[in-house]
Parts: sequence; C-alpha cells; structure tokens
Amino acid sequence: MLTFLALASVVILGIVPKQSQAIVIYTGWERHALVGSDIRLSCSFFSWRWTSEDVTFSWTYRPDGSRDTLSIFHYTGGVPYVDNKGPFRDRLEFVGNPSRRDGSILIKNLDFSDNGTFTCDAKNPPDIVGRPSSVRLLVFEKVPIQAGVITGAIIGVVLGLLVLIVVIYYLMRFLVARRVFSLSVSKHGKKKKEGSQQRQLWTPPPLTCYPLP
Repeated sequence: MLTFLALASVVILGIVPKQSQAIVIYTGWERHALVGSDIRLSCSFFSWRWTSEDVTFSWTYRPDGSRDTLSIFHYTGGVPYVDNKGPFRDRLEFVGNPSRRDGSILIKNLDFSDNGTFTCDAKNPPDIVGRPSSVRLLVFEKVPIQAGVITGAIIGVVLGLLVLIVVIYYLMRFLVARRVFSLSVSKHGKKKKEGSQQRQLWTPPPLTCYPLP
C-alpha cells in the first residue's frame, strides 16, 4: 500500500529523483612555452545540467620522471585554494569562470623544472562521474625547430592551395571569356558572309528600250 502511494505521488506531483549523469572534461593535449613566460592551462566541462553552485575544480601535477602526483589547486564553494607549499607557490593564479564552466589556471615565470603533466578534474553535482583530463607542459629555452618547421610547412601548404585556387579561377574565367568572344566573332562573320553571298546571287532585270512614237 505504501509503495502504491509513493508511486502515485511521483506521478501526480511530478517528483522524479535526480540521477547522476556523466560529465566530460576537456583540456589541451600538449602545450609549449618558453622559460620565463606565463601560460594558461584551460579546463572546461560538459554537463547536461545547469552549472551548479557547488561546482568544483581540482588540478594536480606530476613532474616528468616522477610517479608522485601533487595537488596544486582546488576550487570549491566559490573560493579558490592555491597550494602555498608546492613548486607553484606564488606562481599560480586562478583565471577561470566557474559560472561558464571554466576552471583555467595561469602559471607564471615558467622554468624547465615545470615540465610535467597537469590533470584537471571537475564536478557539477549531481553530475560527478567523469574522467579527468590531462595536458602535458613542455618548457623550452627557445621555440623548437621541429615545431617551427611543421608550422611553417602547414602555413605554406595552405597559402599555396589558396594561390592555386585563385589562379585556376581566373584562368577559367579567361578561357570562358575567350570562347564566348570567339563564338561571337565567328557568328558575326558567318552572318556577314551569308549576306554578301545573297547580294551576289541577286541580279537586276535587263533594261528594255522601246522606240519613241
């Protein structure tokens, strides 16, 4: 009887228990930066629900060549908490916007020792089930030659394709215009020739002279 009443109340009042759904977290795949520069590490998420007031973001860091993972940042209850004892003390700043599902952080004055993997985790209650996303940071003294060559090659190929498309476009326009002009001249010449032939075929009637009375 109690079960029947509970089901009836759900149907009548529209009381449906909230169910947790999966949350998808996004970060970059790999970031490059120069020594002494600043870098923004982006983190966002997708959830079917509205952004909760209890949304949380957490960042962890694992240096290259190490198995230890350090907690470097946590956002909860509308307040950001930065680790003040780790390698990023006084160099990490929260630059995200939780209301827009943005949990990005800014790391300042990069050094070679900052190379490693940064992992972001987000929760949007009741959606709390999701796989954290990781981004690897590589700090260089100068821009890697390989990356510059690849970027230059991509830009060159794109520009080359654009130039080729423009050349083909104008070439086709020229050929079409030339063809139209040739047809027009040929048609005009044919009409002129036919008119001349018709004038040659027509001969006036002979004149007949009659004596005067």
